[in-house]
Amino acid sequence: MSETSQATAQSAVAPGAQTAEEIGRAYFQAVTDRDPERMATFWAPDGIEDIVPLGIFRGPDEVKRLFTEMFAAIPDSRMTVTRITASDRVAVVEWRFEGEFTGGSFQGIEPTGGYVQLRGADCIEVEDGRIVRNTANYDGMAFARSIGMMPPMDSPAERAMKKAFNLVTRVRRAFGR
Repeated sequence: MSETSQATAQSAVAPGAQTAEEIGRAYFQAVTDRDPERMATFWAPDGIEDIVPLGIFRGPDEVKRLFTEMFAAIPDSRMTVTRITASDRVAVVEWRFEGEFTGGSFQGIEPTGGYVQLRGADCIEVEDGRIVRNTANYDGMAFARSIGMMPPMDSPAERAMKKAFNLVTRVRRAFGR
């Protein structure tokens, strides 16, 4: 971490000095600013980022790598916080995310040019002024549809896919599998 980032981390998140809501707001401002370096400063060294559709990411460096990849994949991405609800130790942040998948690959998927629009919520747990756990939820199927990995809802392609799946299910049942 650079000296500037360390200074930002110390001034932005002084251990024990901020509420979960303040940390949630400041963290999501770093997300909105597309600043993975600053995002990493909010994390405890052993913090766990559980992005339900993607998996578990451990520690500030993995979080930084993930978001660096995401911002490169969706270079015009925009994050909007729509609501924050908090207690002493936990902040729940509802958000909207949008942008075009035109940059680099993301999680092994090559860019398709699809327009991504997601709604989600993060449940951020804070101890001693640092994020120790964040559980993020969004509709992974909506992401897959928006980038063209899955067919549009109620489209002929989706209906055909469901028919094929149901046929396979009936065949498996018929043969006891």
